Amino acid sequence: MSRRNHLHDVMRRRAVGMLQAGARQSAVTRELNVHRNVIHRLWNHYQRDQNASRRLGSGRRRITTTADDRYLLQCARRLRTLTARQMASQLYAAAGRSISRQIVSRRLHEGGLFARRPVVCVPLSTEHVRVRLPWAREHRSWTPEQWGHALFTDESRFNIQNDFRRAMIW
Repeated sequence: MSRRNHLHDVMRRRAVGMLQAGARQSAVTRELNVHRNVIHRLWNHYQRDQNASRRLGSGRRRITTTADDRYLLQCARRLRTLTARQMASQLYAAAGRSISRQIVSRRLHEGGLFARRPVVCVPLSTEHVRVRLPWAREHRSWTPEQWGHALFTDESRFNIQNDFRRAMIW
């Protein structure tokens, strides 16, 4: 027996056709390799509504409104360093609606935003930015051996592996 609990439209029409032709429900279940309850519910639905298509499920009601979803997207775009948990608490403060961080991440995914790790870099002054290009032009013809003898002493932190302690932000 298959673990499916619903049939595709072609299989539904085939099952209804077999049942209308006089086949027993047990024969149809063996032929289509589905549980007998699937065929039983399909046949009852067809006899009641004269329709073999699947009814759309109502699904669970959303806890957030469209305005809440827009607010979350707006917060994520304006305050780019907030985590999903912080956005959930901001929504609670603004609308009085308590939601989980998973709901926040789902709503942001629906809006086209995805989690990322914040970029960590050395802040540059305007003077640094101004002198960097001439320095790069002077040294662009260096060989890998010459670069092997260069020592950069800007006290930056170098990691060989990923830093898993950094928080995911939106």
